[in-house]
Amino acid sequence: MRVLVTGGAGFLGSHLCDALIQSRHDVICLDNFYTGSRNNVAHLKENSRFELIRHDVTVPIQLEVDAIMNLACPASPIQYQKHPVQTIKTSVIGAINMLELANKLSIPIFQASTSEVYGDPTISPQIEEYWGNVNPIGIRACYDEGKRAAETLFFDFHRQYQIPIKVARIFNTYGPRMDLLDGRVVSNFIVQALRNEPITIYGDGTQTRSFCFVSDLIDGFLKLLETGDEVTGPVNLGNPREFTMLDLATKIIEITNSHSTLKFMPLPADDPKQRKPDISIAKSVLKWEPKVELEEGLALTVKDFKARLGTS
Repeated sequence: MRVLVTGGAGFLGSHLCDALIQSRHDVICLDNFYTGSRNNVAHLKENSRFELIRHDVTVPIQLEVDAIMNLACPASPIQYQKHPVQTIKTSVIGAINMLELANKLSIPIFQASTSEVYGDPTISPQIEEYWGNVNPIGIRACYDEGKRAAETLFFDFHRQYQIPIKVARIFNTYGPRMDLLDGRVVSNFIVQALRNEPITIYGDGTQTRSFCFVSDLIDGFLKLLETGDEVTGPVNLGNPREFTMLDLATKIIEITNSHSTLKFMPLPADDPKQRKPDISIAKSVLKWEPKVELEEGLALTVKDFKARLGTS
């Protein structure tokens, strides 16, 4: 297939481009480089199956492709809170533009949604049938509600125009090529540990997250893309193994042999206290579950961060 990957120069998008090309698909990578980077796809520049276009998904574009994978949107709280209006425009207007292109071409379209649609959940683990607990006017709403609105658009286009859709809800994912300064917990902790700076923990450190290594997540994307039209999702993709922030900080200090201490700060507004996916649907429908343990994934991520930071 010839696959359009929006946000293809981002952390997840670049790994997806790699995987699609390895599966012998042709890839058009679309990115405006707001949070993506040319460096993430520089190794693909000379590959005959790869094409890079600088473009913002909030502006319509006409291309001839066989499938669309829509990953365009800032996912870092630092970035999306810096430009909240553009963030929600990317989620909503970008989704409309890509859905209209898919409708015109009569092709399948994949949406990279997020566990943030569940907000600060009142149940654990989170199942796809859970409607969430989201503050619609909070500082995270531009991302949370933008992704929720995008899901609405995908299912409305599917019902009205019979477009084949795939919706994946992504739980915390980490790995090589993460932005060193994106403000997310894994990258924050690794950079601080490698620099022997105090590791910043918000709240008391008992809030939990479930961390999925990037290769596992991309494998889930491809398995969902390859299912029949009757499988629309949403499907949770993440690692159900749960860790507290204190657990994560301790593991990273051990892996990096860091002298960092822990520094506790007030918990940001609307920060979820718990994240744990129920992946029963992914297991049964996609035959997918994560394979990479946190310790192994962190070691690979630390190696990448060391190379980019120039630390030994």
